[in-house]
Amino acid sequence: MAVDTEKKVQEILSHWEEHRENLIPILQDVQVECYHLPQNALRQIASNLAIPLKDVFHVATFYNCFSLEPRGKHLIQVCLGTACHVSGGERMLEKICHELRLPLPGTSDDYEFTVRAVRCLGCCGLAPVMRVDHDTHAHLAQGKIRGILNRYRRARKAA
Repeated sequence: MAVDTEKKVQEILSHWEEHRENLIPILQDVQVECYHLPQNALRQIASNLAIPLKDVFHVATFYNCFSLEPRGKHLIQVCLGTACHVSGGERMLEKICHELRLPLPGTSDDYEFTVRAVRCLGCCGLAPVMRVDHDTHAHLAQGKIRGILNRYRRARKAA
């Protein structure tokens, strides 16, 4: 683990009491800061909280919100549940991958976006749907995809 990541994790840990019940919020903070949960960060957290590494790993792999692989800054979830599938969810997924130059769902080379196909986002009446980070985009059409992605690209450039 790079020294920079180790320092980031230590900074996060300094904001939390060393109690087992703080494991999930600590993992969430590390995920936000590092865009994934590096293996050495998991060791650092386990040591700090005096929790067996296997328990930390179990939590990190149980919840879908955590990733052990580097993810992009923006997580795009494309719904392929029944309503979205019938409404063109597969075509939306293909268009998103095309726009990001990805052969399949995955992470863009610049680590700006990670695309995932999911089974349901719980927005069946708004199909087809995708979620970018915490923003839900409903009634998608292929013509809207580029503009939606560009908003997130512009937000990065403005920051």
